[in-house]
Amino acid sequence: MKLLSPTKELKKNLRLDALGRRDMLEVEYRIEASMRIAEIGLASFALDRGTIVSGFWPIRSEVDLRPLLFGLRERGAQLCLPVIIDKQTILFRELVRGAPMIETGFGTAGPPVDAPVLEPTFMLVPLAAFDARGHRIGYGAGYYDRAIARLQEIGVNPRLIGVAFDCQEVEIVPDEPHDMPLEAILTESGLRSFGRTDKAS
Repeated sequence: MKLLSPTKELKKNLRLDALGRRDMLEVEYRIEASMRIAEIGLASFALDRGTIVSGFWPIRSEVDLRPLLFGLRERGAQLCLPVIIDKQTILFRELVRGAPMIETGFGTAGPPVDAPVLEPTFMLVPLAAFDARGHRIGYGAGYYDRAIARLQEIGVNPRLIGVAFDCQEVEIVPDEPHDMPLEAILTESGLRSFGRTDKAS
């Protein structure tokens, strides 16, 4: 069995603790908080029509991002969702109204294989835990770090907005070289920006 480095072990423990707190939230609270997150996001994000926005379909006790995604679509955003291609790769397929959803790995659902692959410029990023500096802990597989690095290699530098519940905040996330800091964190109590872009949120 492969031993984890001290940093990875700490991240694992922070992840498990934060997800445990999220799982303890009442269903009614998660619904209300998700609606509040949608309201804050729609009031905060001024996106050009046609902006390609990636989101995620909720699994387990995650924020339900659908109200925010559908609100952005009404304003002209083009939506896409991540799909797992292999153990290293996610791509983002276009989400259009009325299209069927299929199983896409990790218990997630997404657009079918014939949906166009898009390159998002505005990413609503899932996470297990975050800190007040805008650093995140994902679910441990590194899919988003690699996907963002791949986008940057082809000249796409997406805006990165983490989305979570307040209870997922931790004191500090240990930094690793491959980690991608977020521009902002959106929770039910507001949008916290970290000054990593010259574009207004």
